[in-house]
Amino acid sequence: MSFSLSAHLSQLAYFEGQNPIIIERMVNSAVAHTASAGEILFLEGEPAAGLWMIQTGRVKIYKLNPQGQEHILRIFGDDDTFNDISAFDGGANPANAAALSDTKLWVFPTQVFQDCIQNDGTFALRVVQVLSGRVRGLIRQIENLTLYSVTVRVARLLLNQVDDPALSGTGVTRVALAAHLATTPQTISTALREIELTGAIEFDRHQIRILKEDLLRSIAML
Repeated sequence: MSFSLSAHLSQLAYFEGQNPIIIERMVNSAVAHTASAGEILFLEGEPAAGLWMIQTGRVKIYKLNPQGQEHILRIFGDDDTFNDISAFDGGANPANAAALSDTKLWVFPTQVFQDCIQNDGTFALRVVQVLSGRVRGLIRQIENLTLYSVTVRVARLLLNQVDDPALSGTGVTRVALAAHLATTPQTISTALREIELTGAIEFDRHQIRILKEDLLRSIAML
């Protein structure tokens, strides 16, 4: 089946139900991009190209501490958009981005996105709503990292993987998940064994199966 960018955009959070003229402008300005696993898409502090959308693949948004240790802020997958903030304010990239797998993407220039916001109040409101949801997600992430143990964080990750395909699949290794949870792969393995002992899951090197979701939610303190 051939890919239709227009049809694809019309199903995404920012553009669903919006004026077809908005979608047409975005499609006409879009730039196709492909990236191999491990390829850097952009660096923190560089001028932003615009709003990015993933057609297929996995992308990590990350920062490096002064010692060079990586912390993954978000993992995005099929149909996700990212670098929203820079597309809104025209500022520099707030973090780094790299492909976790072979990835097909589209970039929508900042100026076109801003023009659509300025000229269509309904679209502007949708943008605010979507961005507000992402801010709430970041607040939850900060809460997880600062208030809960690694075991609780791992339990929550397992539950989130059910609803968010971006958190699993090609390129999303245990090393990447450890960087996302601010821990180490070894600590994640220890937490998984602890959770397995409760009977909530069973796992091997290749697969994790949730056996008792209610019990796992209890471990996750949800």
